[in-house]
Amino acid sequence: MYRRSTPGNRPPVNRPWQITPSKRTVSKRTALSALGGLVATVLLVTAHPAGAAPAPATPSDRDGMSRAFTRAAAEFEVPRDLLVAVGYGETHLDGHRGEPSQANGYGVMHLVSNPTNRSLEKAAELTGEPGAELRADTAANIRGGAAVLRAYADGLGLDTAERGSIDEWYPVVARYGGASDIRTARLYADTVYTLLAQGIDADVAGGESVTVRPRAVEPERGAYAPTDTDRRRAALSPDYPAAAWVPANAANYAAGRSSSITSVVMHVTQGSYAGTISWFQNPASQVSSHYVVRSSDGAVTQMVRDSDTAYHARSANASSLGIEHEGFVADPSWFTDSMYRSSAALTKYLCDRYGIPKDRAHIVGHAEVPGNDHTDPGPNWNWNYFMQLVGGSTGGGGSVQLGFPSYNTLRSGSTGPQVTAAQTLLNQQGHDAGTADGVFGTRTASAVSAFQTGRGLPADGVVGARTWTALLSAGTASVVREGSTGPVVERLQRALTAALGRTVSIDGQFGANTTQAVRDYQSGRGLSADGIAGPATWSALQAGR
Repeated sequence: MYRRSTPGNRPPVNRPWQITPSKRTVSKRTALSALGGLVATVLLVTAHPAGAAPAPATPSDRDGMSRAFTRAAAEFEVPRDLLVAVGYGETHLDGHRGEPSQANGYGVMHLVSNPTNRSLEKAAELTGEPGAELRADTAANIRGGAAVLRAYADGLGLDTAERGSIDEWYPVVARYGGASDIRTARLYADTVYTLLAQGIDADVAGGESVTVRPRAVEPERGAYAPTDTDRRRAALSPDYPAAAWVPANAANYAAGRSSSITSVVMHVTQGSYAGTISWFQNPASQVSSHYVVRSSDGAVTQMVRDSDTAYHARSANASSLGIEHEGFVADPSWFTDSMYRSSAALTKYLCDRYGIPKDRAHIVGHAEVPGNDHTDPGPNWNWNYFMQLVGGSTGGGGSVQLGFPSYNTLRSGSTGPQVTAAQTLLNQQGHDAGTADGVFGTRTASAVSAFQTGRGLPADGVVGARTWTALLSAGTASVVREGSTGPVVERLQRALTAALGRTVSIDGQFGANTTQAVRDYQSGRGLSADGIAGPATWSALQAGR
């Protein structure tokens, strides 16, 4: 399960926007065209792109998610389509096998259990369902979400007639989102009502489809209706003109930087767009990123100035810019073309502005940052497509990425771009790993063992630090020193990254940092620490020392 790494790494918290539980002040209805709020209108919704399979069904899923929505809506007198839209906006109707979100929310309806948002406990109290059932059982979770929505409606004074109108539920939905800031609560509710207007056709577990037909909506915003002051407060990003500006809480980032900006780090929120913005505004979170990108239409919100240090990637915080992408690592339906294009445009802008090379050594995933234990953006993120949109390189060695900020241990069953890199290097060295498809099978294992035998390494078929070092350094052993440039320097930098277990910038420029890395390697191997990669240093690298 993915968790954001920050000082203390405390569990996320949401705080509900408080509304006096009395009859609402009647205000002018707002047509769908005005639902923009902080960002643009959400586009047409489809839960899973072609080829993306829903998660396996649980027993309650097989009973029918559509039926569960219908039953819960009838029991608690909540509009069925509204109930579906709330769930879809939170999770794309994926319960994630009972695993928690970044805000410690569970299930299709994202029932939350943290110090300031306890909708899970409220659902248990209202329904009599045990917490374990609400977390893991889809039908119980949907029933719990409906019960909480009805309780909020009662608290706001909605009578029977008003509950029958889907437009009257806007303040209830805003409260369900749990935002502490009224603008973010409005953004959450706007998303749900735009889903109702556009319609939903979602493929869910068990091969079922859950649908909501498009409808005209004119939500009654009540206390959430934007004022002239709100409109004047609306601001564009001070660093990226295409983004909205919603500042994170000052407790969640550090003013200024202790290092120059050298990389961009890609994240996945493990939650919704509005929920992530809300979390970064909460001083208890101790987390933030510079930008957040929405799935449906690629809308961007900046929350930390580029010149300040967001808390998003531990060891890389001081030198990187963080971009969060709405969604969940395991669900490819969140990674839309609009998101890719918007994030790539932002990334290209940042690289051009700060002189960051547009390659995979400098545009990295959270999982690739040393000292982190996260998996985002995960195997469903299409790096090749994204880097094509950025207009950069997928890495050294032609079209195959060879440069990474760190190198993982690979063995039978491993998958991903680092496996592709290892297979490519093995094939280049005459050891038949088969097609470089990113899947570590028996043929790749045999090629690894053969390569290790030839280098005098233990032939265990596992690509660890020593085997990586030997693979990455293989080739002509040209003498290079400070001031040298080109592919041989990139090869040296890749090998040093693997050998030292720390990131050595892979830019083909032999500067002071590379010189120090060479000295550190030489000292650790009993070589003359002159900072020059000569025959003895290359020989040690190619032997996997």
